[in-house]
Amino acid sequence: MGRLAAILRCFWGIRVRIGLIRYKYSPYGGAEVFLRRFMAELRRRGHTLEVFSTEWPEGPGVAVHRVRVMGPSFLKPLCFAHNAARLVDKVRPDCVISLERTYCQDIYRAGDGCHREWLMRRGLTVSPLKRLIIRLNPLHAVLLHLEKRMFSDARLKKVAANSAMVKADIIRHYGLPEKRICVIYNGLDAPAVNAGKRAEIRRSLGIPDSALLLLFVGSGFERKGLMTAVRGLGLLRDKGDIRLLVIGKGRPAKYLREAARLGVGDRVAFKGPVAGAAEYYQAGDIFVLPSIYEPFSNACLEAMAAGLPVITSKANGAAEILSPAGYNAVIDDPMDAAGLAERVLALTDNGVRAKAGDAAREIAARYTIERNVAAFLELMEGIS
Repeated sequence: MGRLAAILRCFWGIRVRIGLIRYKYSPYGGAEVFLRRFMAELRRRGHTLEVFSTEWPEGPGVAVHRVRVMGPSFLKPLCFAHNAARLVDKVRPDCVISLERTYCQDIYRAGDGCHREWLMRRGLTVSPLKRLIIRLNPLHAVLLHLEKRMFSDARLKKVAANSAMVKADIIRHYGLPEKRICVIYNGLDAPAVNAGKRAEIRRSLGIPDSALLLLFVGSGFERKGLMTAVRGLGLLRDKGDIRLLVIGKGRPAKYLREAARLGVGDRVAFKGPVAGAAEYYQAGDIFVLPSIYEPFSNACLEAMAAGLPVITSKANGAAEILSPAGYNAVIDDPMDAAGLAERVLALTDNGVRAKAGDAAREIAARYTIERNVAAFLELMEGIS
């Protein structure tokens, strides 16, 4: 860190070289969405960035250092960690923030949560055979090795969890002293609103304006609880024209089969992944994400900023900011389809839903990317 504490007291006009580590770029991933916002705000404040990644777009004030990986897929995270460390030692930024399980960072942003905790929670939702297959997958052994090594590495000064849930998970599994870990919630930019998009998108999907549209946004359908959302919709089959639109990367077949079995096959639509889902938030009425494990969903925060009431599970760190929303937004058990349906039903009244949406928007307005970056800069100054 060296001179960084003094430099950071003058955020404007001083060029601070900040290293950022992310395995690869995706236009759809929540961590990448966060990182793009994070980088833009750092650049706006005058800092220069050194990105260490297998692939990342070049840009003004952003130097990209390509990290080479090779070997079988399960060994690539280990190869990435090793080669990223070599590059970081060569480039020597003033401070390094990693979004990956590496061992060359000053600050680790635990945006992907605690892998050991995710495996435990996933094991509770699958068959014994599937649990055995997961346990024998060498990729998990590699990720657990990297996670353990990272949290015991002397170079790691601070961990920034994006929810109190993740902070507690890391402390419980790895014994990290509480003084070394803090919570910095995700932040977003002010959303652009185009009310005309609602009708346009609904027409393109064959969804009438009178239908109540539940919106699900996220890749990795199993982890994000899509089956619970489908089953919840099945329980609402006789409660009016309620539909579900799914945006994200994944295989829809088993969810469509379940929807058909429950008599709502014609009410579930899959759009696939889209680069930026802001327009689709405007077409929806209620956002549902009953995740099995979600450190903090960017999609929930985006939906709230668009004025959608959010229904999620206690296993989503975003649930921690929903308590002032004024409606029952959280189910304790991610598998509780009846609980999800009950919460949706309570929001079918237009007036109740509008009030809940306004409350959600007010909450989201507090979590800006400016606030997030300021917290990280303060953290960086504190560890110099």
